Amino acid sequence: MTVSIIYSIAVIAVVAVCTFLTRVFPFLIFGGKKEVPKWVSFLGNSLPPAIIATLVVYCLKEIKFFSGNHGFPELIAVSVVALLHIWKKNTLISIGVGTIIYMILIQVVFV
Repeated sequence: MTVSIIYSIAVIAVVAVCTFLTRVFPFLIFGGKKEVPKWVSFLGNSLPPAIIATLVVYCLKEIKFFSGNHGFPELIAVSVVALLHIWKKNTLISIGVGTIIYMILIQVVFV
């Protein structure tokens, strides 16, 4: 085996172990009959919307709305994602369809 193959296998193993540990860690701490602290429940309820809002701002921050067709595909795709999520309440469908719509818009419609 070459050094690069050994290195790749080592990196994959470290990533796999770290991923496994981050998945198992909450069950080890809060497993059984221990009550989950209120601050952990608060973070579990408030962080997902905050992270999504941060991602939306990050994705839309460099759009120049007054330059050609820029901004229209993004606004249409964001609207589709929001409406689908309100209607279906399914994140996978919302993001998947929104991504497909966005790609069609930038590849075919707003060329």
